[in-house]
Amino acid sequence: MRAVPESPIAQAVVPSPNHGERQGVPPDLLILHYTGMESASAALQRLVNPMAEVSAHYFVFEDGRVVQMVPEGRRAWHAGQAAWKGERDINSRSLGIEIAHPGHVGGLPPYPEAQIDAVIALGRDLVRRWSIPPERVLAHSDIAPERKEDPGEGFPWDRLAREGLGHHVLPAPLRDGRFFAQGDGGQPIEALQAMLSLYGYDLPVTGLFDARTQAVVTAFQRHFRQARVDGVADASTITTLRDLIAALPG
Repeated sequence: MRAVPESPIAQAVVPSPNHGERQGVPPDLLILHYTGMESASAALQRLVNPMAEVSAHYFVFEDGRVVQMVPEGRRAWHAGQAAWKGERDINSRSLGIEIAHPGHVGGLPPYPEAQIDAVIALGRDLVRRWSIPPERVLAHSDIAPERKEDPGEGFPWDRLAREGLGHHVLPAPLRDGRFFAQGDGGQPIEALQAMLSLYGYDLPVTGLFDARTQAVVTAFQRHFRQARVDGVADASTITTLRDLIAALPG
């Protein structure tokens, strides 16, 4: 009997063996990834290879075709070592979408329109059926900022938000002024770290702008302030972060 996808947005099931039991919690996070490989077929082969020990719930081709790989009720292996808002077993409480794209190593080309349309349709279906809040639709780089860059600063998060998928505010414009960078320390750095942690990033408040802080600021910029991704906490970055926190549900 031919398997039927759980989402009406998917056209087929291409099962991956790489999944397990969720640890007692329903998914309340949606994590978006790019494959970072030269072709969709190579990425798909890796996701179904038991030796690779990676998978995702859904896979979106460049032309907008969608296949399901892991049942939504199962724990796919897509997040790896990750954290958000103090939660560390992200795989147990998330749904993962892999987007066929060559990534940074492939020059970060624009995402095709048909593909983004499919990601939006699929994402909206998943967050509706699983009651996932907008602020818990995240990038892989958000939950693993020191390891991951995907789906990258070319991903149109603003468009997703306009379509009702994800949390977003208009980024504050770039401008001259005071900024903070690796090596800085003191109370302003404590405040910056506290704001990033409050939003959800896994960042201790140490008062030192260290390599971890730079990685988190970079991940934040990739998602929310894409005009310049440099890991420097300038006025635009800090203002955008402040506005995002203010826009969180009460």
